[in-house]
Amino acid sequence: MSTTSSLTRVALVTGAGQGIGRGIALRLATDGFDVAVNDIARSADKAEAVRDEIRATGRRAIAVVADVSDTDEVAAMVATTVTELGRLDVAVANAGIAQAQLLLDTTVQEWDRMFAINVRGVFLTWQAAARQFIAQGRGGKLVAAGSNASHRAAGFLPAYSAAKFAVRGLTQAAAMQWAEHGITANSYAPGVVNTPLWAGDPEGFAREAAKIPLGRVQEPADVAALVSYFASPDSDYMTGQTVIMDGGLTYN
Repeated sequence: MSTTSSLTRVALVTGAGQGIGRGIALRLATDGFDVAVNDIARSADKAEAVRDEIRATGRRAIAVVADVSDTDEVAAMVATTVTELGRLDVAVANAGIAQAQLLLDTTVQEWDRMFAINVRGVFLTWQAAARQFIAQGRGGKLVAAGSNASHRAAGFLPAYSAAKFAVRGLTQAAAMQWAEHGITANSYAPGVVNTPLWAGDPEGFAREAAKIPLGRVQEPADVAALVSYFASPDSDYMTGQTVIMDGGLTYN
């Protein structure tokens, strides 16, 4: 493995054991980042596998188990990243869940869980990362998982759509509040991505995929390319944006 230096940038990616998060973690490693790969306890083996993939490229990587909806675990996740990798430059709040369900059938518990992971998880990850960025005194980049459903609600994903609209609002608020510290906040808004998130609804996946104007399903690598831009100096003058990248399903 390579040795780190004070110039080596470090990224934290939540929910990175599989799917989009894995794609982002691997792309950032290719871009030259050392990476902290986060996932929950039951997916620790997947996070460790991604960690090992990154180490095989010559970059440093660690696997960090944490529930992004838990304040103390998120604080410990960021602290571990800094202790083990030396700093933090980019925090990607990617962890998320989705559930296709009618509003009339959605329980309060299901609604609260959707917001706990998809919104509180972004808030806590960004808050802990921003505190670290401010302490370091050299700015930083916050990135989060939005969705094309944050611009136009998906009727079959009402709670998810509401949560992603909240992420879009949080992205704008964070950009306003932390700009003075040299911190940018942006979110990626994919569409129908070929990930395990759709495993429970193959019919829905096929139905939605058939609508994509570009004629193919989105892959995690497509999303990772946009995150790579957000994490790079090329996006230094962009903040507060939730950028749609869904193959032409949604237009601003």
